[in-house]
Amino acid sequence: MSNNVGIRFVNSDHLHSTSSLTSCLCVTVWSAQRDGGGGGNALGGGHELGEDGDGDKGDKLVDPWAPPTPGPYFDMDGRSNVTALLGKTAFLNCRVRRLGNKTVSWVRHRDTHLLTVGLYTYTNDQRFRAQHNSGDDWVLQLKYPQHRDAGTYECQVSTTPHMSHLVNLTVVEPSSEILGGPDLYIDRGSTINLTCIVLNSPEPPAYVIWNHNDAIISYDSPRGGVSVVTEKGVTTESFLLIQNARPSDSGRYTCNPSNAQAKGINVHVLNGEHPAAMQHAGGAHHQSSHQYCLLFCVCLLLLAP
Repeated sequence: MSNNVGIRFVNSDHLHSTSSLTSCLCVTVWSAQRDGGGGGNALGGGHELGEDGDGDKGDKLVDPWAPPTPGPYFDMDGRSNVTALLGKTAFLNCRVRRLGNKTVSWVRHRDTHLLTVGLYTYTNDQRFRAQHNSGDDWVLQLKYPQHRDAGTYECQVSTTPHMSHLVNLTVVEPSSEILGGPDLYIDRGSTINLTCIVLNSPEPPAYVIWNHNDAIISYDSPRGGVSVVTEKGVTTESFLLIQNARPSDSGRYTCNPSNAQAKGINVHVLNGEHPAAMQHAGGAHHQSSHQYCLLFCVCLLLLAP
């Protein structure tokens, strides 16, 4: 302490005579400290918080709950995973708020290849193109995507250091399947019920067409009793129902979704004969033919000179 404090020593007899003197002594010491500090408070000789010893302003405390400095930031409401159909244009979106005078670029992670900067394309692959309207969306367009295009793409903002937002692209090829294939055996007079399932499609097909022996099935033909029910969703199912099956209904049935390869099944309408009996009869015929062949060879050997 820079200020001296004077203390008077009092005779012990006087101390025992009254307790008020002790209180006065303590008050005197505290008052001397206060007065010697120049009227300041008890925190370091009267310096205010945020000032140094000479009274100059020092570094101010930072409020951890204060809002950040205005600048670009990513709107995370956008999709980070994109699924594209094989051969159908894909769009990877990057939403940047408060971009200001900064620039948005797209980089392919697989080979760290710079694809676009702003609205300019920096790759020889003309399938890539940057799109931007008056809003905050910066879109990387990819035409005719292939399986090799799947992977991670990085949206960068030219801050220091740069800001990044990753978008994962998956390229799928829808496929179709008919349950119960490749052959289906139906008794005459029963109902043919074929189910076609469309798999690996991020969006339902626009339509599903059924064919019988390469001809489009007509639902209002004179034959009657033919109907189709298609339920669209994550997995699309199309049901072909043919009532009162007859031998003329036998043949090749094909399911043709608008966004997937066609799939077929062979339908056999039986006249009371079980498929196992057909296979058994065919096997018996094959066995008897084999026996006749052996007998003919034996005869040739016996007749040889």
